[in-house]
Amino acid sequence: MREFVVSILTDFWGTAAEMSPYLLFGFLVAGILSMLVSQRLVEKHLGGRGIWPVLKASLLGVPLPLCSCGVIPVSMSLHKHGAGKGSTVAFLISTPQTGVDSILVTYSLLGPVFAIFRPVAAFVSGIIGGVLIDLFNPAPKDGQPASQKCTDECCGGAENRKIARGLKFAFVTLPRDIGGAMLAGLVIAAFISVLVPRDYFAEELGTGIFAMLVMMAFGIPMYVCATASIPIAAALMMKGLTPGAALVFLMTGPATNAATFATIWKIMGRATALIYLVTIAGCSLLSGILLDYIVAGIKSETVGHYHGWMLPTPVKNISAVVLLAVLVFALLTKKKQAK
Repeated sequence: MREFVVSILTDFWGTAAEMSPYLLFGFLVAGILSMLVSQRLVEKHLGGRGIWPVLKASLLGVPLPLCSCGVIPVSMSLHKHGAGKGSTVAFLISTPQTGVDSILVTYSLLGPVFAIFRPVAAFVSGIIGGVLIDLFNPAPKDGQPASQKCTDECCGGAENRKIARGLKFAFVTLPRDIGGAMLAGLVIAAFISVLVPRDYFAEELGTGIFAMLVMMAFGIPMYVCATASIPIAAALMMKGLTPGAALVFLMTGPATNAATFATIWKIMGRATALIYLVTIAGCSLLSGILLDYIVAGIKSETVGHYHGWMLPTPVKNISAVVLLAVLVFALLTKKKQAK
């Protein structure tokens, strides 16, 4: 029993140390983005129909660090303020799949190929979903709703307040949003590494489309954060899951869950909700197949089992201590706010 606990803790700490420098840097960049990208700016560029608003919405969504539940109020606000259905859905699809923090952690645990392919897949799937929405949803007779004046705190303010808000978003708000899921993901990854035999998934699920369908069945109904899902995917790949099947999980898990689907159904209609779901399912399968094809032609060590730049061990350990302190503090403040 003691050896089992030590193995769990060792694996937990190893994964946390490997990803923490990149995640902390990702938090900082996310805070900078929160200062530079205001709600007013977003709403200005996403109104109307056509490919251009969809392209901009999908591109904007890729770096933003919003998970599938966090993106719901933002996207619904955009739609309320005049963003078209197509651009709103493009934003809904591309945003939760990845983010600047998620991209950096993907690089640290899964390598450069995954780190490039994942945001590209999110961007393309957002475009496809937005275009399909515009094709199958005729424009309303009265046009888009008139944009309302942005009155949120993020819409303006002095530069010193903006910097303070950016730092608070980076190291309090964002960790508060993903902290619980992040710690759970690390724990799940540690248990998978210790309990699941090597090559288990390759032997049980194989390496074809069936494994991708199984990962999709797990990913679509559940809520898993884009960043928190990465240690789980890395652990699954170490046990024989193909990169393509892992990508299907990384795309469907963050982008879909019951809350998101129900909200889209209620506010934007049944057709929009179904197109949204079919787009994510279809794009994740095609992306998984393409990634496995690409991986087959390159060195396997560039995908999975990757450890980024050779950072000194003390840097990794100190970063892990700082990261866990940030997450615990954020979760404690969240608990106090709930009271």
